[in-house]
Amino acid sequence: MKMTIGTLGGTMKGLFTPEEQAFREEVRAFVRENLPPDVAERLKSGSHPVPLRSDVQRWTEILHKRGWAAYPWPKEYGGPGFTPVERYIFEDECAMAGAPELVPFGLKMVGPVIMKYGSDHQKAYFLPRIVRLEHFWCQGYSEPGSGSDLASLRTRAVLKGDRYVVDGQKVWTTSAHEADWIFCLVRTSTEGKPQNGITFLLIDLRTPGITIRPIITIDGRHEINEVWFENVEVPVENRVGEEGKGWTYAKYLLEHERLNFGGMGFCKRELARLHEMARTTMRGGKRVIDDPLFRTRLAALEAELATIDLTNLRFLREAQAGRQSALHAPVLKIMSSEMQQAISELQLRALGTTALPFMPSDAATNRPHQYAAENYCNMRKTTIYAGSNEIQRNIAAKGLLG
Repeated sequence: MKMTIGTLGGTMKGLFTPEEQAFREEVRAFVRENLPPDVAERLKSGSHPVPLRSDVQRWTEILHKRGWAAYPWPKEYGGPGFTPVERYIFEDECAMAGAPELVPFGLKMVGPVIMKYGSDHQKAYFLPRIVRLEHFWCQGYSEPGSGSDLASLRTRAVLKGDRYVVDGQKVWTTSAHEADWIFCLVRTSTEGKPQNGITFLLIDLRTPGITIRPIITIDGRHEINEVWFENVEVPVENRVGEEGKGWTYAKYLLEHERLNFGGMGFCKRELARLHEMARTTMRGGKRVIDDPLFRTRLAALEAELATIDLTNLRFLREAQAGRQSALHAPVLKIMSSEMQQAISELQLRALGTTALPFMPSDAATNRPHQYAAENYCNMRKTTIYAGSNEIQRNIAAKGLLG
């Protein structure tokens, strides 16, 4: 069985209205004509599973001119007002074409929180800068000993006059070394339930007292960091909503973060790369794709991906009809993160020992096995971040069983 991302798209075609199909063609044409080829090549080759900031900046500027840089947002905040299904189509086409993901920390996380809970000043100041990527954001949630049990966080903020003084540490902070701002959960009270003493702050990373230290992951990349706060002064006007209500805002943000896993464009792109690997890698004098056992595994992955895609679309239809369930976010997070890992694992199985060596000087050859081992290591994180899958199963079970 040979299936490509185009085949999967054809399978899904009958599930969209004529208007949605026309929109897909519009997006596809725009991306084909405007996405810089060198940017697309970096993503399609797998050389940068985490897009370069420069590439994201270039693509954001292109989309901004078209009015699509804030594609998940309603018109009142500068977005195009796409429906949930149109957002799905937009993400699908961009990812399959090799476009870098727009910075989710601003666009899909803190942006929606500011829209819902922020002051008029915060909306006027931050939202336009998020759209134009003048502010590159990162997320300050996890701490040593406080990850899935986020309510146990210990970073402290004490109100002194018109400023909070923040002391503590955040860890696993993606892109903090590139970011301009960080949205943080801090503890402002130890009275009552732990959740009741948490406050949501927006912090300029140029503020004195902030130290960012790199954490090099097992794939050899610098993607995540630890962030230290020592007597960091934050204006009280940078507090989102009420003091002590940060847990409510954090849960709202996490819903948006986990729903981001629903987009299958990345998986379709990596599946196409897997097909290329299997067609061009020889083992025992035969192509890997000609091995019946490998084809069976590949077919199972394709069927599972189609199932997840259909489930995602069903959820989007329900959300579009105003019937969004609390189950959507954890279910999509579980299925999508495990699919990302499964594809990267089969890529390694396809390549065998040829996946092990990595020589940067090989970059010019654009061989499909490049970076496969690194990407496999990078994908180990997907079932942990944004709330581990074990936690997500508990949330889903509670939603189903009460």
